[in-house]
Amino acid sequence: MKLSTALLTVAAATLSLSATAQEDVIRKALAERIPQMDKIDEVRPTPMKGLYEVRIGTDLFYTDAKGDYVIQGELIDSKARRNLTEDRINKLTAVSFSALPLKDAVTIVRGDGKRKVAVFEDPNCGYCKRFERDLQQINNVTVYLFLYPILSPDSAEKSRNIWCSKEQATAWQDQMVRDKPAPAASCDTSALQRNLAFGKKHKITGTPTLIFANGTRVPGAIGAQEVEKRLAEAASDAPSSN
Repeated sequence: MKLSTALLTVAAATLSLSATAQEDVIRKALAERIPQMDKIDEVRPTPMKGLYEVRIGTDLFYTDAKGDYVIQGELIDSKARRNLTEDRINKLTAVSFSALPLKDAVTIVRGDGKRKVAVFEDPNCGYCKRFERDLQQINNVTVYLFLYPILSPDSAEKSRNIWCSKEQATAWQDQMVRDKPAPAASCDTSALQRNLAFGKKHKITGTPTLIFANGTRVPGAIGAQEVEKRLAEAASDAPSSN
């Protein structure tokens, strides 16, 4: 029994060394041949034999065991009918809901407010306006709106007016749903700067970007039905929900 355990330990160590050596070969080859890939964060095997994932930040590439060929695209598991690249990116870009600085958000409560979603939006975003109109159909939810002025010069001005309004939630709904801009106002807008810094850190590059209670991140506008689906998934993911 002791001999079997020792053999298994040696075998595991050998496999680990082999994997590390393989990673080194790929890193060296790609760094020498493609200067833009000189700072690789991770190399790991994929479920497809002989194909390796190369990660630089949240950008994914695929290569063979020698780094002779590089593929940029999506890896699909046809048997399981899953987009493995999308699954991986979702995992890499997930944001823990507990890490969100909720004090810097406009809080909008509908119904019992039990379900939660955070949204990063720009008041000049047309897709955000469409999303907000769909969101009116969702009840029993708390929406944490992070004003995220990134699209045009006056996005910051409109965000300031909304943030500094006495009724922030109403001002936001007026702007996005009723096309009624908030009156000029001024106050401490350091929260908006913190939102921009948070977004930069987590590579939030477009609006709207949604983050659900289980950490799932969804870039782009989605319809009410999809929001309901995501909220249900987040609620069923008890270990990750707060």
